[in-house]
Amino acid sequence: MHTTPDGSPDAPERNLLTEAAAHSAGCGCPRTADLDGEGPAAGSRRTFLRGAGVLGAGAAATATGLLGATPAFASGASDAHADAYSGAHDDGKKTGRGKRGTWSPDPESPRFTFVVMPDTQYMFDIDRIHPAPMEASFRYVLDPAGRAGGNDENIVFLAHLGDVTNNGHAEEFAAVTKVFDMLDDAGAAYGVLAGNHDVGGDDQRGRTPYLDTFGPARAKKSPAYHSSSPDGYHTSHIFRAGGRRWMVLSLDWRMSDAGFAWANTVIRENPALPVIVTTHEIVGSYDDGSADLSAYGQQMWDGLIKDNDQIFLTLNGHYWPPGSTVKKNSAGNDVHLHITNYQDRYYGGSGMLRSYRFDLNRGRIDIATFSPWMRERAAEDELNAAAAKEIELTSPVDYFSMDIDFDERFAGFAPVAERGPRAARRMLVPGTLAYWRFDGSGAEGGSLPAGTVVQDQSGHGNDLVLQQVPGAAANALTWTGDHHPDQPGHGGLVFAGQGNPVAGAYLRTVDKAPVNAETFPHGYTIELFFKVPADWNGGRNGWSSMLSRAGTAAEAGKNGPGSTADEPVMTLGLSGSLEIQWNAYPLNTDGATTAWSHLLRQQEWWHVAVVNDGKVSKLYVNGCEEGRNPTSKAVGLASLHQPFLVGGYQWAGNVSQVFHGTLGDVRIVDRALRVDQFMNA
Repeated sequence: MHTTPDGSPDAPERNLLTEAAAHSAGCGCPRTADLDGEGPAAGSRRTFLRGAGVLGAGAAATATGLLGATPAFASGASDAHADAYSGAHDDGKKTGRGKRGTWSPDPESPRFTFVVMPDTQYMFDIDRIHPAPMEASFRYVLDPAGRAGGNDENIVFLAHLGDVTNNGHAEEFAAVTKVFDMLDDAGAAYGVLAGNHDVGGDDQRGRTPYLDTFGPARAKKSPAYHSSSPDGYHTSHIFRAGGRRWMVLSLDWRMSDAGFAWANTVIRENPALPVIVTTHEIVGSYDDGSADLSAYGQQMWDGLIKDNDQIFLTLNGHYWPPGSTVKKNSAGNDVHLHITNYQDRYYGGSGMLRSYRFDLNRGRIDIATFSPWMRERAAEDELNAAAAKEIELTSPVDYFSMDIDFDERFAGFAPVAERGPRAARRMLVPGTLAYWRFDGSGAEGGSLPAGTVVQDQSGHGNDLVLQQVPGAAANALTWTGDHHPDQPGHGGLVFAGQGNPVAGAYLRTVDKAPVNAETFPHGYTIELFFKVPADWNGGRNGWSSMLSRAGTAAEAGKNGPGSTADEPVMTLGLSGSLEIQWNAYPLNTDGATTAWSHLLRQQEWWHVAVVNDGKVSKLYVNGCEEGRNPTSKAVGLASLHQPFLVGGYQWAGNVSQVFHGTLGDVRIVDRALRVDQFMNA
């Protein structure tokens, strides 16, 4: 039987279900079912969990003979340290692993990785000192593409979740500190906190070997260091990733009232930062992967988490197996609470890491769990049968993803400022032939009457006039303030059109519009914004057009391969499967040139551009070049001196389909534009 420094038995943390079974098996404690008054068959494990926060935690490592006066550490360090942190400490020299300056994550990339290391106590246990797994994990963090063979990109922070050692002995910390020197020497951003095997009591315990090793003096070496609590046991860190600043709170195993006050103050003083809380105990889990707050976790929830909307993720160790839960905070937003701990597995967890791979573009965090040490040994053919099972854990509690709309989740404290409208004159790049925008066209939902004229902002007289299909409803064309977030004009026109039979209203250029005769021999850029509603239907609304040109292929003398006699000479429209189709007849061939987009989604704004450099045409969606672009030569566009139609589509010279959805700004330029010159740039 192992003992802690005060001589009490060393009872490691256990699976909560195992503890519940021990209670009901006659250990002298109340049965699980008795704890909440339910019948024997009910067996409320969650009620037991709430009561197990201390009893089931294992013997704490008290600090007999190690306590001293409370150190007077200053908190609230200047933000200049964190603001200056760009993730790079490189002095421009190529330095090797383990040298100061090798830590250089990209602070602006929308893809970055936050790494977690839980309880490592069995690797630093009196004379049982086995640092190799932790060393391998740190090598991975400092060089994920190196020997460990990982795929984590752009690691920005490492968080240790406590129980660094098993007994809190100075000799154990002496071994640990040598391993953490690897992070310090590389200038890595990391946070450490004390678990119950590292310390005893709450954060007012005074001096301990843990504090001597991981106190503020060491914490300040991290480029992400922000501040420490006066007692030294809590640390705040701020790092930059994904183009914004994030806060990590590394909180002690047991917080006093002073600790809670400090943590709340740090969050309050940084009101726009998303916060990840790391500590040793908040939730425990069950064999099905679900989790619930422990008794102390409830204190954490009530005293810190639920009323600070900035906290979106909490990470803790202590119990096993791993698990997670989601709770609504006082603002009604999700807080993800995760427990991860592998000390019960082979080789004390073998330095297992859990990586949180943020992808702000996808609105997703992908979680993976693996042992870099086992990966290294596998590369050297040194795995035994037990180790072979620990290279990577892929159960649903160890390998999963979370969908988070970061802008929406953080809107309550860090709203993304809406891009303001841009004056029409700013959109008139050289070569602009026509520019139509619909902001200021009326009241929300207001109908546009027949004969309404939309002026060409370019000043070339390519005005649009409203046309109604016979029998069109009064609200066939209405105005909305809805718009693409990057659209210059803040407004759009809602087309309530359809085909089979045709109905609705559309716009066309006036008869004498100069653009009607334009053939674009040297190239062009045609771009617009659009959105289709939830009731868009491929059978009723497919093969419609956002922008087309009147006149048929036959009338233009286009009868070569791929030509269709009755179709218009130019169409930028939507297929029945909600793909963008660009179909146009160039000057240099009798056939059509056609480009396609991928399948798009309803109820979402899109920007589309067709760019021709006088040689080939390319389709772009949201500034991204599509893959189904033609490579055949296409020079200019056929013209029969007939109008452009906005929202209308002709077949055999007659309007047969009217767009169903919203259109925003439309611009036509007589040359190829770069992506950074598009209207959404």
